[in-house]
Amino acid sequence: MEFDKLVHQPTRLQLFAYLYRHGSATFSELAEVLDLTEGNLSNHLQRMEEADTVAVEKEFVDRKPRTTYELTDEGRDSFEAHIGTLETLIEGLDDGE
Repeated sequence: MEFDKLVHQPTRLQLFAYLYRHGSATFSELAEVLDLTEGNLSNHLQRMEEADTVAVEKEFVDRKPRTTYELTDEGRDSFEAHIGTLETLIEGLDDGE
């Protein structure tokens, strides 16, 4: 059993879970809710974007830039597959009793 290292990394796992649950979120919302520095968050989101698991939308609202993130279909599939792997692991623990 292998974990998807992109999803399994703790900070990215939080990002995947938050975006999966909420659909989309702004950069500032993610930084605040997940208590991440802007640099740390930016690095993880860039890694996710390079893997085509997150879509990025940049726009100006009241002359201020706003960046919004949303999981792509591939991102949702990767997260769901990771959850399936975790469930299999847990079920395997029950079999060992």
